[in-house]
Amino acid sequence: MKSMQREELRRLIALWFEEDIRDGDHTSLSCIPATQMGCQQLIIKEEGILAGVEVAKEIIRYFDPECRMEQYLEDGAAVKIGDVAFRVYGKELSLLQIERTMLNIMQRMSGIATTTHRYQSLIEDTGCHVLDTRKTTPGLRYLEKEAVKIGGGMNHRIGLFDMILLKDNHVDFAGGITNALTRARNYCHEKGKDLRIEIETRNEDEIREALATNIPDRIMLDNFTPERTKQAVAIIRDWEKSAGRHMEIESSGGITIDTLRAYAVCGVDFISVGALTHSVKGLDMSFKAVKE
Repeated sequence: MKSMQREELRRLIALWFEEDIRDGDHTSLSCIPATQMGCQQLIIKEEGILAGVEVAKEIIRYFDPECRMEQYLEDGAAVKIGDVAFRVYGKELSLLQIERTMLNIMQRMSGIATTTHRYQSLIEDTGCHVLDTRKTTPGLRYLEKEAVKIGGGMNHRIGLFDMILLKDNHVDFAGGITNALTRARNYCHEKGKDLRIEIETRNEDEIREALATNIPDRIMLDNFTPERTKQAVAIIRDWEKSAGRHMEIESSGGITIDTLRAYAVCGVDFISVGALTHSVKGLDMSFKAVKE
């Protein structure tokens, strides 16, 4: 984990504990001696892909550096019911106060990694990659996108700052495909920004107009059917022969796990799926006391 990412994560962890504990975990404080030592283990209760172990380490380190983790499984591991990912030794008060925050993050990240793995596995042989979107939980985007990578997917842009994505509203406000792309390119030159440019298209005419500018790095096919996608891919791949360069193609819009492969076999490079993060189910797990 990069130092900048670790600093950002520690800021998030501080907010999580402020939200949960405030002036004290009065339940634990009322019945557990302050010096009593113990152990809890993270038990998997559902098959899936494990994610969030490295974040759990940071949560534990932040809350009580004297706690010790004994790790058995790593992020990205395929897990089954009954697997133990790790044990944590330390003050029982610390273990009890860490429990819910750590589980919330790990269950969420593991659910995303599991869902992403399920999607990507269906199209692994096509050379197409599943992408996430900006449809993330506010404040948790970095962690949710990290979970997508752990599950075998790829990240689209992180936010509005690291890529130009001209969507339908940008195109309409700018007065068309050519205007939007030209302004985006000129903006990058004027501001000294080395940003990739992607444009969303709604039909073949918009695809041809975007290609004629020779500006975009990627063309998004928005809400195309698989049949229309095949036609669009053929147009773009034919253009590549005369242009002498590759144009990335992304399918997007209402694509589900049932229709995913139908788009992938059309020859697109990427398929973006908001469901990887916006409506995922957490992976079931628990953090239970070990009595030895």
